[in-house]
Amino acid sequence: MTAAFLISGTVHLIRPAVFEPVVPRWLPRRREIVYVSGVAELICAGGLLAGAPWARKASAALLLGVWPGNLQMALDATAQARGDDRRPRDLAFATVAWARMPLQIPMIRAVLSSGHTRGAA
Repeated sequence: MTAAFLISGTVHLIRPAVFEPVVPRWLPRRREIVYVSGVAELICAGGLLAGAPWARKASAALLLGVWPGNLQMALDATAQARGDDRRPRDLAFATVAWARMPLQIPMIRAVLSSGHTRGAA
């Protein structure tokens, strides 16, 4: 998870336009949300690397916080797949987007259990 946070957080800051479409439309200031979530991912990655006691819960909260973005991506992908073109690529992307939703659960479990073997609090 640390590597995923490092990579994703960096992309959030370097190419925020990649993530803006998945920010739920009802949220204002989408670009700022992308930047804040990118910084949060980098902070969590650093905390996990350092074994900081707060990092596991903060990382789980971050994963919960981005879940609405994953839902938005799945909904948008489904709408695209149902469009007039109905390209196999769109259907595949929609399938992956929906499959990603329940994968957040093991990711949250992973960050919450990280550090237990090292004796971190």
